[in-house]
Amino acid sequence: MTDRVALHIDGKTVKVSCRASVASAIWIAGGFRRSVSGQPRGPLCGMGTCFECRATVDGGKHVRTCVLTCREGMDVRTDA
Repeated sequence: MTDRVALHIDGKTVKVSCRASVASAIWIAGGFRRSVSGQPRGPLCGMGTCFECRATVDGGKHVRTCVLTCREGMDVRTDA
């Protein structure tokens, strides 16, 4: 069994440790969403409290990615 998984972030395939959070995979893929004024957004707390790590994961909107472990084949969209 491999210790790496491949997931899709904004259409880009990223391979990370199977123990990595989705937030860390998003960071590796190039970062999080931007605010309406264009400022970069990203996690502040790393424990699901600030909600700045939200993304759409496998169709589910506003998922807190810092508390979600990566799984093979996940589809992550940071623009939501």
